[in-house]
Amino acid sequence: MNERTAMPASTKPKVPTGGIDTPAPSGQSPSRPAAPPVPVAHPWPAIAALMIGAFVGMLSETSLNIALPNLMEAFAIPNATAQWLVTGYMLVIGIVLPFSSLIGKWFTTRQTVIFGLIAFIVGSAISALAPSFPILLAGRLIQGIGTGLILPLMFTVAMLIFPPAKLGTVMGMCALVIMFAPAIGPTLTGLILGRLTWHWVFWLFIPFLLIALVCAVCFLKNVGQITRPHIDLPSILGSVIGFGGLVAGVSLASKYGWASPVTLAILLLAIVALALYVRRQLKLEQPVLNLRIFAIPAFRAGASLVMLDFAIILASMYLLPQYFQRGLLVPVAMTGVLMLPGGAINALVSALAGRLYDGFGAKLPVRAGFIIAAVGSIMLLATSPHSPLVYVVAAHVVLMIGCPLAMSPAQTYALNSLNPMQSGDGSTIINTMQQIIGAVATAVTTSLLAIGEGRSGDAEPAQAFTNGMHLGLWFALILAVAALLISLRVKRFSHAEAPSGTGTEPAKEAKSA
Repeated sequence: MNERTAMPASTKPKVPTGGIDTPAPSGQSPSRPAAPPVPVAHPWPAIAALMIGAFVGMLSETSLNIALPNLMEAFAIPNATAQWLVTGYMLVIGIVLPFSSLIGKWFTTRQTVIFGLIAFIVGSAISALAPSFPILLAGRLIQGIGTGLILPLMFTVAMLIFPPAKLGTVMGMCALVIMFAPAIGPTLTGLILGRLTWHWVFWLFIPFLLIALVCAVCFLKNVGQITRPHIDLPSILGSVIGFGGLVAGVSLASKYGWASPVTLAILLLAIVALALYVRRQLKLEQPVLNLRIFAIPAFRAGASLVMLDFAIILASMYLLPQYFQRGLLVPVAMTGVLMLPGGAINALVSALAGRLYDGFGAKLPVRAGFIIAAVGSIMLLATSPHSPLVYVVAAHVVLMIGCPLAMSPAQTYALNSLNPMQSGDGSTIINTMQQIIGAVATAVTTSLLAIGEGRSGDAEPAQAFTNGMHLGLWFALILAVAALLISLRVKRFSHAEAPSGTGTEPAKEAKSA
């Protein structure tokens, strides 16, 4: 197959045309065909390239949380500056992600993934060799380009190369990548920092990325159509200014305050740019990002739940490693060990959640997941600088049961409400908003942490940090309660309605059994 041309007609994604009232066995979407829209000879090795790349990308997202105190000392920078290694990374991902659908129409899947993996390898090497903070940050931003290209493609490719009967399991594996990597990141980093310097945190990524690169070169094929549509410059500028400004504004709030003229000006500019961007996307015949699919109730609910779930994870993963070190005064290597039980439970539940969707649908696991996540947040709110380590680890485990239990079913529920032609836009939207909401959640949590510490007066440093952490955890609890309320609108299964022209008609949800 010539990668620079559109796929042959025999391999183009086929839009389902079956009746929507046909009963579906084992939770299968009634309107989806039994065969995958794009048959691939070796689907698992093909998706492995994307899963490994996405795993490293998400691992990188939280791995530095535990290393921030070391980096602050190494480069003599405050916490608000060091935080840019986390939010700056997510900022670039949030800027790149909205263009993934457009990029997929100009370049083949294989070309995009290989470029993304190489960019991540280069960025990791620059960060590992960085002699100063600006160069370290530049390497992180380059890493963000690779993650921004690979993340949405993982879900898009999975939806197209696997049969519908396996979608729950496959999406569960994809969710395992998204959920397990951030959870295990602090553990790996803690173990590395216990023996080696922070440079080796970045060297760790490269062997995995090389394996992913080999899989991409050998097994990955194009699953999209190369149409090379017109590039709308106002949409590009609106996306960059809007999404980038939003993340930059909330990040600067942790340094200058929410009432700062700089913060307010950037946030106002971002909101205006996003409003104009959304309006333009709804009017364009070929939008950069197909926001019309938000008219589908199941997609809207599922996507919202995924975003809130991800925000809870990143907020808690930002706070917990630092709490172990600064609140409980645990050494960095032991911090990594203490984070391990939660990471292991996260992996187990993520793998199980996909199978639960295949058998029981989204309603039960999603609601149970957010209830459990709320309980875990409440348990962490009861901590102090003298809390037993066993209790804190148990609270972390409870949180890591709830969040992954809801994540995979919510994402599958959202994407299953779309037809194959819409799945790329759906995946792009979900992953874009995940990163934007994640960056915003991290920045808000940082601000709340600083506010809580500032209000602690003459309290001991460990108590002051714990007070700040509690303020950040209240934010996570509010997100969990909001997600639980939204989950009340989730039915067991969702499925796409056969399109009648534009492919953007709202989907009808299957009746609850």
